[in-house]
Amino acid sequence: MPADLDALLAAAVAGVDGTERPGQVQMAQAVQHAVEHEEHLLVQAGTGTGKSLAYLVPAVRHAMQAGRPAVVATATLALQAQIVDRDMPRLAVALAPLLGRRPTYALVKGRRNYLCAHKLDGGFPAEEDTLIGLDQVDTGASRLGAEVVRLRSWAQETDSGDRDELIPGVSERAWRQVSVSAHECLGGKCPMVAECFVERSREAAKDVDVVVTNHSFMAIDAFEGRQMLSEHDLLVVDEAHELVDRVTATITDEISAGLVTAAARRAAKLAEGTAEVEDAGELLQGVLEEIPEGRVTALSDGLVLALTRVRDATRAVQSELKPAPGGDVDGARQVARAAIDELNENASRILEGRELDVVWLSKDPRRGPVLRVAPMSVAMLVRDRIFDQRTVVLTSATLELGGSFDAVAGTIGLRGEGAPMWHGLDVGSPFDYPRQAIVYVARDLPAPGRDGTSPLLLDEIEALVRAAGGRTLGLFSSMRAAQNTAEQLRAKFSTDGTDIEILCQGEDQIGTLVRQFAREPTTCLFGTLTLWQGVDVPGSACQLVVIDRIPFPRPDDPLSSARSEAIARMGGNGFMAVSATHAALRLAQGSGRLVRRSDDRGVVAVLDSRMVTARYAGFLQRSLPPFWPTTDRDLVLAALRRLDEVAPPPLPVADPALRGLAGGAHAADGAAAASDTSHPAVDHRPVAGPPPVPASARTAVTGGHAWTVEQDSELRDAVEAGIDLDDLVDHLELPVDAIQARLDQLGLALETTPTLAPWLGGADV
Repeated sequence: MPADLDALLAAAVAGVDGTERPGQVQMAQAVQHAVEHEEHLLVQAGTGTGKSLAYLVPAVRHAMQAGRPAVVATATLALQAQIVDRDMPRLAVALAPLLGRRPTYALVKGRRNYLCAHKLDGGFPAEEDTLIGLDQVDTGASRLGAEVVRLRSWAQETDSGDRDELIPGVSERAWRQVSVSAHECLGGKCPMVAECFVERSREAAKDVDVVVTNHSFMAIDAFEGRQMLSEHDLLVVDEAHELVDRVTATITDEISAGLVTAAARRAAKLAEGTAEVEDAGELLQGVLEEIPEGRVTALSDGLVLALTRVRDATRAVQSELKPAPGGDVDGARQVARAAIDELNENASRILEGRELDVVWLSKDPRRGPVLRVAPMSVAMLVRDRIFDQRTVVLTSATLELGGSFDAVAGTIGLRGEGAPMWHGLDVGSPFDYPRQAIVYVARDLPAPGRDGTSPLLLDEIEALVRAAGGRTLGLFSSMRAAQNTAEQLRAKFSTDGTDIEILCQGEDQIGTLVRQFAREPTTCLFGTLTLWQGVDVPGSACQLVVIDRIPFPRPDDPLSSARSEAIARMGGNGFMAVSATHAALRLAQGSGRLVRRSDDRGVVAVLDSRMVTARYAGFLQRSLPPFWPTTDRDLVLAALRRLDEVAPPPLPVADPALRGLAGGAHAADGAAAASDTSHPAVDHRPVAGPPPVPASARTAVTGGHAWTVEQDSELRDAVEAGIDLDDLVDHLELPVDAIQARLDQLGLALETTPTLAPWLGGADV
C-alpha cells in the first residue's frame, strides 16, 4: 500500500519549502475521499491554498496504487508549465523516499505543437501561403526562409520536437512548413512513424503516473474517442471555471465560400469533382451576401440549397480522395481530404439543425460572409463524455457563486434528472484579505464609454502608477486601451524624467514580459485577458492592480445573447445569469493577481464607477476577495506611496526549463528545480489561450466571430514569434479589425506600429 496521504503531503510541502495550510490538507483529503468512493468533487480553493499539491499528491498516490495514470487538465499553458516545470520535479524528489521510486509525469499536447519528421523529409506539399518550399530555402531569400533553415537545423538537435523548446520562436508561417494537423497526419501509415515526435511523446506518456494536458485536448479525446490519452480513472480539471468555454470552442464550426474554394483547390489534382465543389462555393457566396449579419434563427430555402450543394459535392469528392484498399496514403491527398471533410461535416451540421446549436453570420471585409455554428450549452455532452466512467475533480479559485456551486454545476451537467453524484467544497484562503489589501473604486469617474481611454481615466491611472512607483499590473478591457494607455504614460514619464518603465502585452512573449515585470520594481505591465487570469507575481513587484472597466462580455456575442434569451424565456434574469456572472468571474480572477502570499500588500483599483452605482454593483462586489473597500482617492494614493517607500526587493525569478519526452524537465533541469527553494514568482513559460488540439473542423468563439482551432493556434504562435501584421492578414485572409477582435478575446496582441512587435499572449489562471 502507498504511504499515508498526510505523510506524503507533508513531504511534498517540505520539498517545495512551503508551509502546511489547513485548506490544502482539507482539499487533499477530499480528493482522496472522492477517488476512493468514486464520487465527483468540486473544490473552490482560494489563492494561497496550494491546490496544485493538494490534488497532485493524492493523484500520484492513486496512480501508483492503481497502476494507471492520473490525468490533469488545465485551461492554460502557464499552469501546465507550472506543474511540469516546477511542481512535479520537486514533488517527485520529495515523495521518492516514501513511495520507493520517483513519480513520473509527462506533458501531452496537440500534434501541431511538434515537428513532423515526414514533412521535414518532403512528404507533404509546401503550404500555399508561403513563397518557398522546404527544398527551396535560401537564407538570403527572406525572413521566412531564414526561419525555415533554423527550424531544419533545430530538428537535428531536439529530442522532443516540441515547439515550446524553440527559443526564440518562429512565425506561424514558418512553423506550418514543418508541422501538420491531426487530420492531415498519415497516422500509422506514415513511412516515418517510428521517428514521429508526437507518437514518441505519447508512447512515453503511457507509462507515467501523471499526464498533464489541456481542457481542449482532453475534451476532444473524450468526445471523439481517439484514445490519445491513456486509460485512466481519475481526471483532475484545474482552472475549471474555464471548462465550458474551452469545450464550447472545440465543438464550434464555420463555413464560407473562401473555405470551399480553398478546399477545392487542394483537391483539384486528385479528384475530378472539384469543379462542382467550386460551383457550390459560388452559390453559397451569393446566398450569404444576401443574409443580414447576426444570428440566423431559421435557414432560408436559398441557404438550405447552397449548404446542400456543398455537402453533396464534397461527399462525392470524399469518395474520390479515399485511397484504394492497401494503397499508400500520401501527404497531399491527406491534406486535401482533411479540408474536404471539414466542409462536409460543417455543412451537414448546420443543415441538421441540432436543438442547442446557435447559427450566426459575420461579414468580414476581407473574407466576406462567414456562417458559424456553436452549441448554446455543453452540459449534457460534458456529463455523458467526461464524467462517465471516471472520477472527476474540478477545482478553481472561482467555482462558487452566491454561496453555491449550483450555477457552475449546471453548466457542466451535474444538475437535473440523471445527474451523477457530486460534492462541493470551499476550502477558503489562508490570507487575511482585509488587512493585506484595499479595493478602491473611482466613484467620481464618469461611466466608461466606447471612445477608448478618456483623459480623466488616463489621469487617474497616471496618479496611481506614480504613487506606487511602478509595481503596477494593468488589466484592460481591450488591447487598444492597454496600448494607448502605455504609449501616453511613456510619453509623460519620458518628458519629466520619471524612472518608470511601461511594458505592454504584444512587445515580447508573455513569459518574458512577466519575468521582467517581476524582477524590476519600477516596471508596469499592461495587457488584457492573458494577464487577467494567470500572472503569478508575489512580493513587492506587484503592489497595484488597475482594472479599467467592468469586464462584461461583448453585447453582440451570439452565444451570450442566445443564453440570455433562453434564460429570460424561462423566467430568469438573463443579464445577471450571463453578463454579470461573466464579469464577476473575471473580476475575481483579475483582483486575485494582487495577493499571492501572506505578506503581500497592495491596492486593487477599479476605475469604473458602476461598481458602486449600478443596480448589480453588490453582486459584483461580493465576487471579489474581501479586501478593505474605499472610494477615497487621497487615502489610496497615500497608502501606495507608503508601500513603495518600505517595499523590500522583488523575489527571485526562475527561468524556464527544457523538457524531454517524459518526466517533464530534462534531468539536470529537474534536479535544479527540485533543489531550488526560492519562490518561482512567475509562470515559467510563454503563455497561450487554449493550446492547439488535434485539429478537426473546429472553431473558437469570439464576439460575433468564430475561428478555427488551427487559426487560433496560428494567432498565438504568430504573435509569439513576431510575425508582422501584414503577413498575418495575408495568411489568414482576414481584415485587420477581425483579427484584432479575436486577439482581444484571446488576450493576444499584434501591433501595426514599428515600435511594438507582435507576440504571443494567452489565458492563464
